[in-house]
Amino acid sequence: MHMADALVAPAVAGTMYVCSAAAAAYSVKKVRLETDTKKVPLMGVMGAFVFATQMINFTIPGTGSSGHLCGGMLLSALLGPYAGFLTMIGVLLIQCLLFADGGLLALGCNIWNMAFYGCFVGALLIWRPMMKKGMSRAKIIAASILGCVLTLQLGAFSVTLETMASGVTELPFATFVATMQPIHLAIGFVEGLITAAVLVFVHEARPELLFGASRAEQKEGRFSFKKTLGILAVAAALIGGLLSLVASSFPDGLEWSIERITGSTELAAEGGVYQAAGSVQKFTSLLPDYAFKGSESELGTTFSGIVGCLVVVAVCVGACYLFKFFRKKKAA
Repeated sequence: MHMADALVAPAVAGTMYVCSAAAAAYSVKKVRLETDTKKVPLMGVMGAFVFATQMINFTIPGTGSSGHLCGGMLLSALLGPYAGFLTMIGVLLIQCLLFADGGLLALGCNIWNMAFYGCFVGALLIWRPMMKKGMSRAKIIAASILGCVLTLQLGAFSVTLETMASGVTELPFATFVATMQPIHLAIGFVEGLITAAVLVFVHEARPELLFGASRAEQKEGRFSFKKTLGILAVAAALIGGLLSLVASSFPDGLEWSIERITGSTELAAEGGVYQAAGSVQKFTSLLPDYAFKGSESELGTTFSGIVGCLVVVAVCVGACYLFKFFRKKKAA
């Protein structure tokens, strides 16, 4: 659901940058008060995991469309809303700059649509209340599906509001809403199943890693922390490096909706701001569309998946040290 620059007017893009930056600044403030140092490597590994899984587009049967994991709900259920939101920003930033996935002008919109709802609405209004009286496999599955469906619906609706506010006449609001919401309902359900599978594994392996786990639930799991982290890291590498080769070639829910209405998956935009943003992105995107420039070799996809995971880990862990996240409590 990465929006391209042509879908947003500069004024709307600037507004959403401000909104996303405000949420990020508040998240930095909150995370700097946390003391769980285990979240530093967890942010890196789970950021890489979400990056890798976003490369896997799954087909929505009977539609000619595909979808992929957004990841906000997954990250916030493990890291909490604030660290989860900042990790999502790292993922989206790398996708935008290194792989030209989503427009640079539209980055503020993409952060809001794909990260804000999943991390804040999903974690604080769905996950935490449902887990208040204890966690169980059934609760985790229910919260995952409900959270992913609801937050993806909110994200899809925000896309339609942003295009309407931007004056994109090719996408009439009522028609765009009626096309976007049903397809993202199906995508959200599949994302919920994937999210549930990962969180159930973590619940069995290291239950204390889940957001909101009570003291009684902070018991020894099946695996050590390092082994659990290692399994997730290996999974991210395999998904990004190998499974990405069999991703669906169908357009994602947003592109599919645009094509249904306009006959094309892309819209054109003219103006100095769009040209400037495009020039910057062209310069920074060393692996555009997750491939070597001017090549259709599958090796480019594998290379992109592995390199992307490593860069996301470096950015997330580096940000933890740069902003002094998760500082240990000083001994009395």
